Amino acid sequence: MYRKHFGLLAHPFTKEIEPDALFPSVALCEMQARLTHLIDLRGIGLLTGEPGCGKSTACRKVVSGLHTGLHRVVYVPNSSGNVMDLYKSIAWEFGLATERSRAALYKQIRGEVTRLCQEAHQKPILVVDEAHLLRSDVLDELRMLTNYAMDSENRLCLLLVAQPELRRRVAMAAHEALNQRIVVRAHMKGLERNELDAYFSHLLKAAGTQLQLFEPDAQEAIFQATSGLPRKLNLLAHHALCAAALAGDKAVTAEHVESAAPEVK
Repeated sequence: MYRKHFGLLAHPFTKEIEPDALFPSVALCEMQARLTHLIDLRGIGLLTGEPGCGKSTACRKVVSGLHTGLHRVVYVPNSSGNVMDLYKSIAWEFGLATERSRAALYKQIRGEVTRLCQEAHQKPILVVDEAHLLRSDVLDELRMLTNYAMDSENRLCLLLVAQPELRRRVAMAAHEALNQRIVVRAHMKGLERNELDAYFSHLLKAAGTQLQLFEPDAQEAIFQATSGLPRKLNLLAHHALCAAALAGDKAVTAEHVESAAPEVK
């Protein structure tokens, strides 16, 4: 509703942004470096962060830059089921026929990982999103799924993407074996306050304007209300633009942000 008012060609705060067009925030660049290192190691990684901080976005950015002939990425977004549910999801993403028994699925997935490494010369990468929902027995199964050649060889890179509570769970004695095998631990934060002006300019330029439509006090109000978490920040900025357009104003002020805040809570 505000595109015509501000002369925009697209909505600036959509989540449908191509990986190459993402704003290179400090947090995103750091995660990109850490996840690239994890893939090189072919180990187990744990990426945590508050909801809306951009964890999945960071993964998408890294995956988009991988050579498809050298890597095989399997992404499992739903991790709330039992071991069989997880194995079926992994097998499905690998393009394998779904077996009926847990043992057969386990053998099938491990066989495909070995085939990819030794015959196709590809690096298999398993990304499990919302991993804080994993049951304890499923966490143990994932650890064993990465154990090859009596734990002397890394064939499968496993990345657990989760909210911070998984860090606490993994640190418990019950998961000591998994905890010792995590080679990369990263906690993602939101945007820093001094990045906001450049962030808004980046998205607004992509939407068709060189104008900075958010006044400094509006930026401060948005940051204070969202702690720099991109998902909440984008939503509040979107509704603040709506409020400014309805008022017939040419820029977003702190008052527009305040009136838009109830839409985000």
